[in-house]
Amino acid sequence: MKITILVEGETERVFLPSLRDVLSRHLARKMPSLSVRPFDGRIPKGDRLRRIVEDLLTKRPPSDAVIALTDVYTGTSDFTDAADAKAKMREWVGGNERFYPHVAHHDFEAWLLPYWPTVQKLAKHNMRGPSGPPEQVNHNRPPATRIKEIFERGKCRDSYVKPRDALRILKDNDLSVSIEACPELKAFVNTIIRLSGGEILP
Repeated sequence: MKITILVEGETERVFLPSLRDVLSRHLARKMPSLSVRPFDGRIPKGDRLRRIVEDLLTKRPPSDAVIALTDVYTGTSDFTDAADAKAKMREWVGGNERFYPHVAHHDFEAWLLPYWPTVQKLAKHNMRGPSGPPEQVNHNRPPATRIKEIFERGKCRDSYVKPRDALRILKDNDLSVSIEACPELKAFVNTIIRLSGGEILP
């Protein structure tokens, strides 16, 4: 099984090692070949997304499936929530049954919020983390903004830098913790597991 995942460029570098680690524990000999197609800033939309997906599914060597992973909060008003983002990506691609849209709700950093003690340690500050489910932290102050705030208040003398700091946060933690706290992340992981013939996470 060859799966291509469309991601932001920075997401590829910080997220894929932890994702592969979790998948290897659940898929054993069924581990798929994961090919990542990074984009600078955000996933394409409209006809461009459709053409990219069709090329990946038909040109040699073809992918068996394509997954798009986007933030809901892209800095634009394209998406209102996770359901809207997934519906629009399906519409843009044209209902291809081998295309699977997924989202980080509201942004990738929502998946880092379960590791707030590590964030505090790296930022060298004891600012309290946002309350409630990580993926429900709102658009007005999305998760990336919360993490940036604690880094800028802390004694680390630096702001949050995604390729550096997200990698440090995930490196010291098990992604399974975030998967259990974040339904959209679990849905994304379960799509890969299901396509690979494994037993999905409950």
